[in-house]
Amino acid sequence: MVAIISPKLLINGELVDASDKKTFALYNPATREKVADVPEASAQDTNAAVAAAKAAFPAWSALNPTVRAGYLKKLAVLLRTHTPELARLEAVSMGRPIDQFFDSYAAASHYDHYAEAWPQIQGQASLHTPGYVTMTLRQPVGVVAAIIPWNVPLLFFASKSAPALISGNTVVVKTSEKAPLAAARVAELVQEAGFPPGVFNVLSGHGLPSGNLLARHMDVRALSFTGSGRTGRLIQEAAAQTNLKKVTLELGGKSPALIFADADMDKAVEETVNSIQWNSGQVCMANSRIYVEHGAAADAFKAAFARRFATIVKPGDPLQTGINHGPQADEVQYKSVMAYIEEGKKGGGALATGGKGTLDTTGGYFVEPTVFIDTPESASIMREEIFGPVVNISTFATEQEAIQVANDTEFGLYAAVYTKDISRAMRVAKALESGYVGVNCTSPSTGHDMPFGGYKGSGQGREGWLHSMDNFLETKSIMIKVDEAKL
Repeated sequence: MVAIISPKLLINGELVDASDKKTFALYNPATREKVADVPEASAQDTNAAVAAAKAAFPAWSALNPTVRAGYLKKLAVLLRTHTPELARLEAVSMGRPIDQFFDSYAAASHYDHYAEAWPQIQGQASLHTPGYVTMTLRQPVGVVAAIIPWNVPLLFFASKSAPALISGNTVVVKTSEKAPLAAARVAELVQEAGFPPGVFNVLSGHGLPSGNLLARHMDVRALSFTGSGRTGRLIQEAAAQTNLKKVTLELGGKSPALIFADADMDKAVEETVNSIQWNSGQVCMANSRIYVEHGAAADAFKAAFARRFATIVKPGDPLQTGINHGPQADEVQYKSVMAYIEEGKKGGGALATGGKGTLDTTGGYFVEPTVFIDTPESASIMREEIFGPVVNISTFATEQEAIQVANDTEFGLYAAVYTKDISRAMRVAKALESGYVGVNCTSPSTGHDMPFGGYKGSGQGREGWLHSMDNFLETKSIMIKVDEAKL
């Protein structure tokens, strides 16, 4: 049994229980054993965190950015130092195998990067208006709320808070009720790093009341959210109904991968298998729809993919080495994935491999990697995000057909195309309605300095090392009248 922390809220520099002492139980999804009682932030706690952030904002935003950077660098060091502990907490919280845990290093890299990124915050000057010198200033918005998901929580914890903090904003992070433990430990590290009281606040709890209140709070001036489309719409509505806070949304996906007959098939199989299997399929940009050019290549791909998918996976206790397939995050997620699989069995496609849950035999929320073949495009497993290790493989006859089926969705987060024909690759990449397109590669591959975000129902706004700070800055124009010289 792993030693578990007693999680706290971080409000105004103090680690505290919920004001009403309310908690919720957290269970290890691999064993269903209770691992922690987690504080449920109340409306009072949420208001207190925002008030503390608002009070801390003037002094924090006035600091020399190199001083702000020092706190970020200290936190980065602490994250790397505590990697084994954070890996164990993530394993018992949401089932991530410790062998696959990279989150603390990725989070540390964000804090290190943004600690040096402040010189990018630049305005501009102009003499194009006769009689005036004009300039723009880039200034922090104030209090920023970050609502993070449960699938890779520390990555989003850092990628949202770091650019907001270095830009001079103060922050309230709300973690997911499904995976709060590692983030709660990082809240302790935030305190250890010495951030001034109120600058960096961390809340745990459900969407109601804390998440909803942050979305509606009149003193929150920007909100960054990663999660479901349903919740994203509610956040946007709340912002519109209140103070029109700046909202950045990174939502779900139903990512297609298009495999042409001239592609490197071994590479395409290996990478698409990894994309849908990694983190037990609980990834917004996982390629859950694969389309292969009709013919002998398609038959070979389908057989190789199903065989690889069935043999590569090593399920088991995520605290043990050698395990690469953990459970679904909780009972709700497990039941949702299994319901989609049952619908898929009735949906007109063929089940190639998998299709079973192992709750009865393991005691945990494990789902077998599952492959369907040629499921009709109208089926729910083709239209809706499953967020589990479930993929469908279909065929296409022409380039135009491939583009049409790939775009026939309300999602548009990540798409991939595999071909050795560079002209075809560029034609298809231009035509795909997706915020990210991999050519001869697929998710989770991304570039740190590239903008990340979705088309259509997959979100609004862009994040990334060269882009995230813009989400937390206002632009102010200044005109200076210059009197004419008196001769």
